[in-house]
Amino acid sequence: MSSPNNREFFSVLTVSAAVAGFRPGRRTPTENVALGEALGRVPSEPVRAPHDLPGFPRSTVDGFAVRAADTYGASDGLPGYLEVLGAVQMGMTADVELRSCGALAIPTGGMMPVGADAVVMIEHTSEAMAGTIEIHRAVAPGEGLVRGDEDAKSGDELTRAGRPLRPHDLGLLASAGVTTVRVHARPRVAILSTGDEVVPYECAELLPGQVRDACALPIAALVREAGGEPVPCGIVPDDPEALREALLGAMTGSDLIVITAGSSVGARDETAGVVASLGEPGIFCHGLALQPGKPTLLAQCGDVPIIGLPGNPRSALVVFRLIGSPLVRLVGGWEAPVHEPVVRARLSRDLPSVAGRLDVVQVRLLDGLAEPIFGKSALLSMLVEADGYLTVPEPATGLDEGADVEVTLYR
Repeated sequence: MSSPNNREFFSVLTVSAAVAGFRPGRRTPTENVALGEALGRVPSEPVRAPHDLPGFPRSTVDGFAVRAADTYGASDGLPGYLEVLGAVQMGMTADVELRSCGALAIPTGGMMPVGADAVVMIEHTSEAMAGTIEIHRAVAPGEGLVRGDEDAKSGDELTRAGRPLRPHDLGLLASAGVTTVRVHARPRVAILSTGDEVVPYECAELLPGQVRDACALPIAALVREAGGEPVPCGIVPDDPEALREALLGAMTGSDLIVITAGSSVGARDETAGVVASLGEPGIFCHGLALQPGKPTLLAQCGDVPIIGLPGNPRSALVVFRLIGSPLVRLVGGWEAPVHEPVVRARLSRDLPSVAGRLDVVQVRLLDGLAEPIFGKSALLSMLVEADGYLTVPEPATGLDEGADVEVTLYR
């Protein structure tokens, strides 16, 4: 990670520069998990086929196992005739070797008999007389079957390192007899809220000036969505020594630390100073060219990355989606591209912006239109109303009404 130690306080970086430059080297340790518990886990090494898959040639259709050469020239007008020598039973080896001008009835998934190199679909046959079928369509060698090594050859890579396991990955591994997978441990993400005015969200009655913590819970949900394990660390008052003690405690056993509030410039802001005192390489940046979410802090103390988020819940969640979730995945060994659900839409109105700043705009979707939702950064209801968000690129000074935009959907 390239990490200047003494960046000017609130020196602003573009989001793209921050994402590209802030690349902590920490990765979670590895562990074995049962295949049945491996959905979404990130393999730390490729999983290779212990043998050929599926392991034997088998039919992909219901029909008759044949020698392809015996069907050449067959058509509806001039069918071919083959003698039915028997039938292949599921889960068993055919006890009859196929000979010239013969056929064996075979179900989908049945093991191909010795001597057969193709399968004629049952729809392309008819019974001519007892023990004889008509073939109404010629087949080529290999048609209607899979080879014994067609899914994978012994030693082939079944799943690669760094890409979370999906349901169909589990199916392939199960077919290979894989029962455990070596994966990265889920990143442990410590979440600290700060502020004398912040109280737990469970608080039934608020005193004047108090606010419930609306950041920790949704950030924990985003951590889980990114494959991490949230570790709630409670609320820390606006006291530098208390914050330092809480951060030192969180650094033990955590792979990433998230602090909400206390990262804006103000009389009570001590987060940057406390973080800077925790050790090298220190603060990477304090400030992003982002709306909302400018007062964001990125740092690394020892090998533990730290994210300081704005106190406004909407800003905090916007920043965490753009910066925090990718960091959780990075620390957790995730190397594959992330494909967020997106749709194309037309912008319902002009959207002004400032060049050099990435604007994240919440939108509603209706009949192919993306309607921007405007409001102050403290309003969490804007996220609730939104179907997704669009971004105005850093070089742009805005987007015109009717512009084709890409909307990232909320899951």
